[in-house]
Amino acid sequence: MKTVENKNSIDPASGAIIMAIGIFLYAAIDAFTWVNHITAKILIVSLIVLTAIIYKSLIQQLFNKTDRILLLRKPVPSFVIGSWIAGISVMSNVIVKYFPDKSEAVQVVMLLNTLMWLGFMASCVYQFKELLKRPTAHPTNGVVLLSTVATQSVVIFWVKLYPSLPEGLLIGAISLGAFFYFIGITLMIVRYGRGSRWTLIDDWPSTNCIIHGALSITGLAIVSSEMLSGRIIMIFWLLVFVLLIGVEWLEMVRAVKRIQKLGWKKGIFTYHISQWSRNFTFGMFYAFTMTMHDTPYYLNRFYSFHEEFLHVWAWIVCLFLIAEIGLWVGSNRYLLERKSKERVS
Repeated sequence: MKTVENKNSIDPASGAIIMAIGIFLYAAIDAFTWVNHITAKILIVSLIVLTAIIYKSLIQQLFNKTDRILLLRKPVPSFVIGSWIAGISVMSNVIVKYFPDKSEAVQVVMLLNTLMWLGFMASCVYQFKELLKRPTAHPTNGVVLLSTVATQSVVIFWVKLYPSLPEGLLIGAISLGAFFYFIGITLMIVRYGRGSRWTLIDDWPSTNCIIHGALSITGLAIVSSEMLSGRIIMIFWLLVFVLLIGVEWLEMVRAVKRIQKLGWKKGIFTYHISQWSRNFTFGMFYAFTMTMHDTPYYLNRFYSFHEEFLHVWAWIVCLFLIAEIGLWVGSNRYLLERKSKERVS
């Protein structure tokens, strides 16, 4: 959670931790029948505490002029604010699911989150304009697609708690998220296709998995709203599935190359905040598939395949999350031990 430059500052991308754990507790955890409701609630309360700790630090840095300027002056890193919005949205959905009596309090939080989203949208428009001026001059990556993730995360909550919202508003918001995705993916294609020379090891960050993750959450927003026909959604799901396989195949190739160059520990078993994006995208694809599978409106010829796929994918989501938590805990223990030694010396 701490930045490299300042061990006392929280990494601006720490909202991704809440996104990743939250989406697991919202969807994939239901596949594990041995996790009873009480255990799930204990996990939720623990996540609420962690959310409060993380967002307290994030808000403090946002109100610090120096930290705010450092975050907003570079077009690409500024998009991590989208993880803050998506984190709150996912957390809000989790709370409403397990503590429905707290929905009124959650609505207040989401009102503030919606206002932050509106500010973030203004920032996205400005930053995209800056990136489009010189598309090959910036190391554009999947972080810019958090503009889509943040937008669709807000829509999903609106649909859940405000089913009477005008359809035009929902269509407009989902379309805005899709528009941002189109701009972001175009910039990434230009960056990797026409930009300076790059290598898979050094220039393909974990956040590029948001290529499929942003589409998964778009699909979840559409399915939750029961928009589009079952056939179109089936084709859309196939597109996301193909992208997931393609991007994660690249990740496996990258992992092999990193192991060959850096060894197992530095190659794949060293913690980095961006790794949480993979846990979120895996969990979001599960949520998209599960909701599509459980909605009679979208019954299709993939129904039986989805049934089996969800059983397998739930374990993949769970195991990757456990591994990431292990790396995170190990990293923070290392930092605490180093701080302790520094005090002693």
